[in-house]
Amino acid sequence: MQINVILGFVIALAVSYGGALLLTPLAKRLGTVAGLIDRPRPGELQKVPIARTGGYALIGAFLIAVGVSLALVPRDPAELTRIEGLIVGILLVIPIAVVDDARRLGPIPQLIGQIGLAVIAIAFGLSISTVANPFGAMIVLPLILSIPFTIIWVVGMINTLNLIDTMDGLAAGVTAIAGLVLFVRSVSLGQYTISLLPLALVGVCVGFLRFNFNPARIIMGTSGSMFLGFTLGILALIGGAKIATAAFVLGLPIVDVGMVIVQRSIQRRSPLAGGDSAHLTHRLVHRGLSTRRITLIIYTISAGGGALAMTLNGVEKLWVAAIVAAIALVLAFRLATLQSAK
Repeated sequence: MQINVILGFVIALAVSYGGALLLTPLAKRLGTVAGLIDRPRPGELQKVPIARTGGYALIGAFLIAVGVSLALVPRDPAELTRIEGLIVGILLVIPIAVVDDARRLGPIPQLIGQIGLAVIAIAFGLSISTVANPFGAMIVLPLILSIPFTIIWVVGMINTLNLIDTMDGLAAGVTAIAGLVLFVRSVSLGQYTISLLPLALVGVCVGFLRFNFNPARIIMGTSGSMFLGFTLGILALIGGAKIATAAFVLGLPIVDVGMVIVQRSIQRRSPLAGGDSAHLTHRLVHRGLSTRRITLIIYTISAGGGALAMTLNGVEKLWVAAIVAAIALVLAFRLATLQSAK
């Protein structure tokens, strides 16, 4: 590995971390002045009003770090267009978040915005064009499948991060773990240009956690959860699909989100609605676990999923995914039965 590559990694991490440390307090002050305050609502774990503008600091620090570090690392021309697509998508997160902060968009307008971000990514060549075959060569997907699969993946990742952002430090910490795993995976493949992106994501998340870990002094809001979900979703596509790697790290949050959607659908409520105790984190709090302890448990499980993703082969991953899916289906059936009996 060349010295300028290592230097680029160091700068990406340092600038992203330092940028988050500097920009987050500024975002908090601006949010307070602008009245962009998240107030406690029934069924939520938040107890005090708090600025919800942390996501803008995450976005700013990430873009600065990527811009600075890319100048130092040999750039793969084939990947530059895709990186541009990621950056354009991130920039488009900002107006969607600003409108949501000002008017609190409903589920349908948010979904339209999320689909729009996925379409932008596809326009820049960021799509699920192949699927790994654990038993042989890659499976090439036709456009009629590639486009909807990509939209579902990106929208799903955005909503996963949005729906798990229910506890101080949870979304940022899980994203940092996922980013670190994707960084290691990209370096192992010799994708040094791509490697900068997840490393910068790790830096901004760790820097933000200085202010967002329990007890949080600022939360990321729509801008943050949408940015993290979109960026993670795209990083799993750049440089060859790493969807299984990301999915293993986010396995528990994905299952939790699925269970929440099932429960709320049974209750004939919007899957994106809050105000209940459907999330695993809420259930654990009601059982007496502290916020910090729950967060650290989920961090550990996510890190374990990342380790599995890095060590298992394709067939082994398929077996693990099948087992997890079977357990999730049993739990969903049990939940549906209990809800029907009430």
